Amino acid sequence: MRPLLILGLLLLGGCTSMPAETDISGIWINQAAIDAAAQGQSLHKALNTHGRNLEWDINTHTGKAQVSSGFERGEGQLLQKSPNAWSVDYNGDGTDELRLEDKRLTQLAKEHVPQQVFSRTSKTAKTKTGWVDTFRSALNAAYMGGQWEIIDSHGTGQMVVFTEDGHVSGLPGTDRYELCLDGDCASQGAGNDTLYLSTGDLSDTWIFVRKGKQLEIFQAINQSRPDEIPYLTPGPRHWLLVKQ
Repeated sequence: MRPLLILGLLLLGGCTSMPAETDISGIWINQAAIDAAAQGQSLHKALNTHGRNLEWDINTHTGKAQVSSGFERGEGQLLQKSPNAWSVDYNGDGTDELRLEDKRLTQLAKEHVPQQVFSRTSKTAKTKTGWVDTFRSALNAAYMGGQWEIIDSHGTGQMVVFTEDGHVSGLPGTDRYELCLDGDCASQGAGNDTLYLSTGDLSDTWIFVRKGKQLEIFQAINQSRPDEIPYLTPGPRHWLLVKQ
């Protein structure tokens, strides 16, 4: 009976829940990139400096980890290696190593990918497809939040408000916006920050320059031929806004 008792205790021990201090379940965002951008610098520069990956969505109970770069999303199998160390296996297409240190989640560096640090957040935002997009929501609030006044060009004197869920009011002919984080819109911008401004089903790409509390939005001019990949450069300035 004693061996059976020991086996039973071991099985019970294996079913106990993970200690809260070492459970990395939840949403983790690249807060360093948000903080850098919120100082009023180039968004392109902040993202390039502080990270390729922007958000982790981790569930230790199902053993799943999802990661987003702002353009691409991946899902892998989460494997615990020690109380504070985890590995994410993308079905044989590489791995990421994660460490829990001082309530921050560190993604270890690997070839061509620098080390990144993520902060857990209790506030989540989901897309229509069900993917979590909490980083974008937090970035919108920090980088575009508050009231802006148009001080030059179309709508001079109007107050503009950008919301964290991508809506905008007060900007003539526009009711939604989306900051470019990665992918085609970033490469086509040729190093310039770009965003989409839309109303209804119509959407256009614009180039913007952020310096402190000043935001300039320029028409994007495509210098490529019709059969080439777009190459966008700043055209005439359409709006100059100042954060109040």
